[in-house]
Amino acid sequence: MKAGFVSDTHGYFDPRLRKLLSGVNLIVHAGDVGDEGTLEQLSLIAPVQAVKGNVDPPELGLPLTRTLEWEGVRIEVAHMLPVAQARVNRWSRGQAVSQPETVRRDRFLKCFHPLTRVIIFGHTHQPCLLELEGKLFVNPGSAGKKRFSLPRCCATMTRSPGRVEVKIFSLEDYNDEVPESVRLSFGDETACSI
Repeated sequence: MKAGFVSDTHGYFDPRLRKLLSGVNLIVHAGDVGDEGTLEQLSLIAPVQAVKGNVDPPELGLPLTRTLEWEGVRIEVAHMLPVAQARVNRWSRGQAVSQPETVRRDRFLKCFHPLTRVIIFGHTHQPCLLELEGKLFVNPGSAGKKRFSLPRCCATMTRSPGRVEVKIFSLEDYNDEVPESVRLSFGDETACSI
């Protein structure tokens, strides 16, 4: 089974999403959708679950967060994390060495349900794949029009027995700033390979 992740479309549906998300069973949009038309285009590919971004109009009626159970994997979705993406990135590399920083990291992780394995977010337009304390953090990057000279991309997650694998795909011809993939294993296999 496969799910697709997009974020920060800002009212633009990139036609390349049809091919990159072909065959997914679910699309998760992590906010800043822009308009109903974008959701309608995505729903022609697969059912869509979306959250409200900081610039989404109230008329879209989107919740601020969502919790999904998909193929036995608990997923939490929000447009913004309660801490900066760069800080989570440092923590995932083991750079929470001071006592205050360790306390901040632990407090951040308590924001999520203990059984949650995947957290999908957006807002920064910067793609991100990282593992922190058994949780996979995924920012699929911006699928909207080019902004801030950041890469445009989307992601897919494949569920197989005992693990998930997330890959980020560029919506541009070439971009070396896009992380490739990350796997998170479940059960007895607790290793995460990036």
